[in-house]
Amino acid sequence: MKKKILALIFLFTAFLTVTGCARLQSSDSWPRIEKDKTVVVGLDDSFVPMGFREKSGALAGFDIDLARAVFKLYGVKVSFQPIDWSMKETELRNQTIDLIWNGYSVTPERKKQVTFTAPYLENHQVLVTMTKYNVNGFKGMKGKTLGVQTGSSGASALDQNPKLLKQYIDNQTPVLYDTFNEAFLDLSAGRIQGIFMDEVYARYYIAHQKDPKAYQVYEDKGFGYENFAAGMRKSDVTLKNKIDAGFKTMEKNGTMAKLKAKWFGNDAK
Repeated sequence: MKKKILALIFLFTAFLTVTGCARLQSSDSWPRIEKDKTVVVGLDDSFVPMGFREKSGALAGFDIDLARAVFKLYGVKVSFQPIDWSMKETELRNQTIDLIWNGYSVTPERKKQVTFTAPYLENHQVLVTMTKYNVNGFKGMKGKTLGVQTGSSGASALDQNPKLLKQYIDNQTPVLYDTFNEAFLDLSAGRIQGIFMDEVYARYYIAHQKDPKAYQVYEDKGFGYENFAAGMRKSDVTLKNKIDAGFKTMEKNGTMAKLKAKWFGNDAK
C-alpha cells in the first residue's frame, strides 16, 4: 500500500512539473521583462560586426547597439548571454534566454521553431578564399576543402543548393566550425581553402586585416538573399510587438540609419 501511495505521489508531482513547464513556455514574457527591467539576449560573441568582443573584452557590434537602443525606449536593460550557436533554439526553448539576436537569419526551418521580429538588415552568403589558393569562383573549389559554421544559415543554404557549391568541394562535405574565427585561422594556415559564410561578417573581417587584397569574395545569386531579425518564443506576442514598434520609432527618428552608417557605411541595406 505504501509503495502504491508513493508511486501515485511521484506521478502527480511529475504531472505538475510537466504542466507547469508547459504553462511557462506558453506564457508571454513581457510582463516579467517589464517588471524586472531586464531582457536576456543570446548571441555568438565572435560574430563581427553584429556582436563580438573588443580587445578590452567589452561587447560591441551593430546588434548590440540596436538591441540596447530598442529596449532603452521601454526602460529595459539588455543582458547579453554568449551561447553555443548550434544550440540557440534549445536555449530559447529552455528559457535560458529571451531572444536570439546576433545576425540571426530568417529561414523557413527556423520559422517553425521561433517567432521573428520584422527584418532590419539584408545579408547574403558568400564564398571567402585567399588569392594564394587560386580559386576562381565556386567551381574553383573543386576538390578543395570548405569550412562552414555549425548551425549557420550558410550551412543550411549549402545543403539546400548542393549544385551551386557543395558538389565541388572535397567529399562533398564541409568542415564544421563553432565560430568563423576558427575557420579563418584554418583558412590562413591552408587547412581549408574556402569559407561559406555571411557577407556582413566577411566584409568587415577582411576590411580589418593587414592585407585585405589577400582575400577573395565570391557570390552566386542562386543563393538569393536573407534577412536578419531577432527570434523569440512563439508565445511572446507582446515582446515581438514592442520590438517591431521600436524599429519603426528608430526608423523615423534617424537612429536606425545612424547605427547602419556606423557599422556598415552608407551601403547598408
